[in-house]
Amino acid sequence: MGGVPAWLRRRPRGPRRVASQLALLLYLLIVPPGVAAAAAIPPGVWLFDKKVALEVYTCRDLLCGRILWLKVPRDHAGDLVRDHKNPDPSLRDRELCGLTIVTGLKPLGDNRWGGGRFYNPDDGKTYNVAAELASDDLIVVRLFERITLLGQDKTIERVAHGTSDGWC
Repeated sequence: MGGVPAWLRRRPRGPRRVASQLALLLYLLIVPPGVAAAAAIPPGVWLFDKKVALEVYTCRDLLCGRILWLKVPRDHAGDLVRDHKNPDPSLRDRELCGLTIVTGLKPLGDNRWGGGRFYNPDDGKTYNVAAELASDDLIVVRLFERITLLGQDKTIERVAHGTSDGWC
């Protein structure tokens, strides 16, 4: 075998070889090709439930989202709305404007992300989140507590920044 090093010539035999081939096959079936570079970041501002606009941005190679606009940005006293329903009393006085409420969305393949978290200031709960870019201006978001099938889909649409009152 001439100049080929011995470690390149050795191949696992028997059960080890079968196990390594099965592991490779499972990997190829589970992980879509090009996952690391497949999910294009959908930058911009996205309207969620027609009452909050999120800026989607990258955070350590993941997707995150922070509040940039609120339909009702101020309370009855004229102060900026605060995170009053947060389960942590020490966080209840923080402003919702600028608050990051989507964290850790990992690319799963072409235009799909998962494994993220969504903090809902309306009820003070944090949900699991997955997302799929349906078109250049539409994302389908799946919010769920434990089981994806028991979750709820939300459609968010791209909006132009600064086009109405309520911008943070």
